[in-house]
Amino acid sequence: MRLAPTPPTLGPDDTGMRTYLVGGALRDRLLGLPVADRDWLVVGATPEQMVARGYIPVGRDFPVFLHPRTREEHALARTERKSAPGYRGFTIHASPEVTIEEDLARRDLTINAIALPSELADAAVTEASALVDPFHGQRDLRDKVLRHVTGAFREDPVRILRVALFAARFHEFSVAPETMDLMRGMVEAGEVDALVPERVWQELARGLMEAMPSRMLVVLHGCGAMQRLLPEIDASADRLRSIDEAARRQAPLPVRFGCLTWGLPASAVLGVCERLRAPTDERDLALLFAREGQAIAGSLTLDAAAIVALLERCDAIRKPERFAQLLQAGECCGIDDAAPAGKRLLDALSAVQAVATEAIAREAQAAGETGPRIGEAIRRARIAAVARFAPLT
Repeated sequence: MRLAPTPPTLGPDDTGMRTYLVGGALRDRLLGLPVADRDWLVVGATPEQMVARGYIPVGRDFPVFLHPRTREEHALARTERKSAPGYRGFTIHASPEVTIEEDLARRDLTINAIALPSELADAAVTEASALVDPFHGQRDLRDKVLRHVTGAFREDPVRILRVALFAARFHEFSVAPETMDLMRGMVEAGEVDALVPERVWQELARGLMEAMPSRMLVVLHGCGAMQRLLPEIDASADRLRSIDEAARRQAPLPVRFGCLTWGLPASAVLGVCERLRAPTDERDLALLFAREGQAIAGSLTLDAAAIVALLERCDAIRKPERFAQLLQAGECCGIDDAAPAGKRLLDALSAVQAVATEAIAREAQAAGETGPRIGEAIRRARIAAVARFAPLT
């Protein structure tokens, strides 16, 4: 795989400054996957030297710079030391004396702790001997294993979520037993309790959007993290199958989250959403699914008036896209009759949308009707339209 040319200023120079391609870009390149954003690590440089070369400082917690032409991120080599509980309790030490091996040692997984000198980044083939790989990440890529780098892994509870995310992304990879044991110990020590809701949601949402999100649930339940973060959500076979079916259909995030929370009462879904501070779209669809999912499945036996009432409760007339997502969630969860019921409801919605409500309102007003009576006239017209185009099966 050939990447965009690397600016010549990134190579080694007489000051001892040297730049490496690191992280996900290199990992994905070695796996033969498409590479989007590239991250670079700079060893042997000070912030002053970076600024003098035209790099733009953007890091708040540690020195990160944008290249003056490519705008790619360049971080100075650093070490981290645990200084307080939680994932923010770190003291960062960035210095020209920090070596490439020391920087790689602070990373989460061995497959992410590999580096390639920037002057070799444009080579058509990456030679194994050219890589800086002190923790045998190439071996774990070959063997398809997610393994922590060092015991420092336990100092950051976000890494538990990241392992679960990578398990969903690289679903052929297994989690090393010693890494799973380490994560269980972190959960028992209360480390995950320090995670803020926004970060939990961010990683959970990313995992749901991967190719096999069920792996994320399995890993989080296996180490006990799910039981602490979201005890309402189990790892039942039906739930795992539903979220994977949503992924197979390339469903959007609200549908996948609705499948994750399916089977919970609306009050429990609301509690999950509030605890995660879930965005409005995901929260609204999950709540609607909890409240109306079974009614939708049983809608094949409803008459036209009940169908219109159901569409109104779901706000389908104003938000047809969300209603379509609601029906998709039902199908992904394997609810009985979800597919034929969804087809009939979409036919009914099309019939309702075709009703000329403005003309009906004008006629009612001309006849002296006001307020609720105009609404009733519109509803009668919608029921009549559904009776014509979406009859009982």
